[in-house]
Amino acid sequence: MTRPFKYKLLFLISLHGVILLDVLTKRAVMSQLPLNHIRAVIPGFFNLVHIRNRGVAFGILNNAETFWKDFLLVLFPVAAMIGILWLLYRYPRLSAGTALALGAIVGGAAGNLLDRLRYRGVVDFLDFYWRGFHWPAFNVADMAISVGVGFLIFRFWREG
Repeated sequence: MTRPFKYKLLFLISLHGVILLDVLTKRAVMSQLPLNHIRAVIPGFFNLVHIRNRGVAFGILNNAETFWKDFLLVLFPVAAMIGILWLLYRYPRLSAGTALALGAIVGGAAGNLLDRLRYRGVVDFLDFYWRGFHWPAFNVADMAISVGVGFLIFRFWREG
């Protein structure tokens, strides 16, 4: 197996793994928890919730009602996915870690995009809080995007 093919295969495994895990966890939450309900898992720290985020990260623009918002929330992830696919085509000799990170980012973007197209909002269900600090609810796709971007930032910072 040639190196470029191996890394493209890692990219595809990461991408499809994230989408599969994201879809399965969201379906489980939707089937077990009614919309806008909360189930305490670790009181004072972690809840499962079932909410729909109609905005961008952290619920920004959640209540804005415009055609342009919906259009841009579909356009931006599609553009990001196309950009990453172009990078894979243009620079086929990526490291294994970079291929996995890019696959996680595209898989996460695709998972959330599927929600926007199906439900007009992203299904979020992981809700962490502690004392006065409350992190906005998120999902597997959000985690994959965050970890993938974090890995790339660390890698580029290390390489100088």
